[in-house]
Amino acid sequence: MMKRQNPDEEKRGNEDDRSFGWREGSSEAERPENAASEEREEARRVSGADLDVQALHTQFKRRKQAFGAAVGIVQAIVGIVCFGLWELGGRLRWFDPLLFSYPSRLLDQLGRTLADGSLWPHIGVTVSETIAGFLLGTLLGTLAAAMLWWFPFLARVLDPYLVVLNSMPKVALGPIFIVALGPGFMSIVAITLSVTVIITTLHIYNRFREIDDGYLKVVQLFGASRAQLFRLVVLPGSFPAIISTLKVNVGLAWIGVIVGEFLVAKIGLGYLIIYGFQVFNFTLVLSSLIVIGVVAAMMYQMVAWLERRLTAGWRER
Repeated sequence: MMKRQNPDEEKRGNEDDRSFGWREGSSEAERPENAASEEREEARRVSGADLDVQALHTQFKRRKQAFGAAVGIVQAIVGIVCFGLWELGGRLRWFDPLLFSYPSRLLDQLGRTLADGSLWPHIGVTVSETIAGFLLGTLLGTLAAAMLWWFPFLARVLDPYLVVLNSMPKVALGPIFIVALGPGFMSIVAITLSVTVIITTLHIYNRFREIDDGYLKVVQLFGASRAQLFRLVVLPGSFPAIISTLKVNVGLAWIGVIVGEFLVAKIGLGYLIIYGFQVFNFTLVLSSLIVIGVVAAMMYQMVAWLERRLTAGWRER
């Protein structure tokens, strides 16, 4: 015998059926008001989150700019204080101005030599020698590193000799280059190459060897030849290291050029330094050092700019 349903339960069942039927049969236009309000609230939360991210990004950029400005201000203050103390010490004779000079005297020396044109040939010769040694050192060092990677047996054979050449004082090789190539541009560039090539080779070759072996094996499984492996995997993977080597080679090239000019040159900033020592004109010596510092800093900034451009493109690829 069927059991009679409680009137309250029957009423609740009818309401549930009506509710269910509404949910099943409702159209998009009949969506309840609370659902629409929830979507609007969700949209406001999403837009609010986007605004928060943009605000955080803007705040980060402002902090970074403020940090850079603070660094620049402190650097300027340190430079002004150092040069101010140097000027004051020279004029008050806290030290011998004959040996250490002072900034105003150096500026007077530079102004006169730049105005009469006697300094420009020395700058031109030294800069040309430095650029030649810098570019050739980077190119030859990269080619040597590629050859060592290509022929592992050759790399094992040459490894102790590279270590010996790297530890050898390069000034000792100067007289050999001078006798072999003659006094002048070629011997100075050769001395510069002896400084830059070995370090470039070792640095880039070590980077070639650090490429993940698993990655190399996966590419080899797809049938890549050794040339394709180098062109498509090893060289692109070492590109940042090659670019960073440029910055190292700027300083090394200047060292090689100045050492070469000390030994053999009759023109150049290195020659001016040696001549200043010989005639006891230390103002000429220090002013030549300042010119070297300024030009070397300009070259370094150019290489750093080139590094940022090339590295940014490499990252995008």
